[in-house]
Amino acid sequence: MASDLPPYFFRTRENGAFVFRVDTEDRMRRIEMDQIAVVNIRNGEIKPHGDRPLSEADLAAIRDWMTARQAELAARDIDDIRRTVDHLNQTAHWAQGKASDDQLAEITDTLLMAMHDLRTVLVRKKADRLMRECGMG
Repeated sequence: MASDLPPYFFRTRENGAFVFRVDTEDRMRRIEMDQIAVVNIRNGEIKPHGDRPLSEADLAAIRDWMTARQAELAARDIDDIRRTVDHLNQTAHWAQGKASDDQLAEITDTLLMAMHDLRTVLVRKKADRLMRECGMG
């Protein structure tokens, strides 16, 4: 089991991770995890933990993880948006056929404002893209 473990473990947090080097060479066959760095994927910062220098292998593994993590988070963002579209469709179905007058009165203004704000942003962004594509921006 221990020999199948990766050389590094990344304990994720909101904006990055704590990086641990995994050591399975202990005489007692225990898994040792030694923190070697803290990374911030928002600004790309890699801070060594304590006084220890990071090897080129450490840095390469951390950079590879950061690239993969950024791609994973971007994919999650798109998935969340697709789910939001599904929720909007479900909300329309609910409003049309299931919602009571009291329920609609409670949520209509808030939902309309959120939808108006989203529509405004989407229309502006689409106009910006079209302007750039036409060479006007």
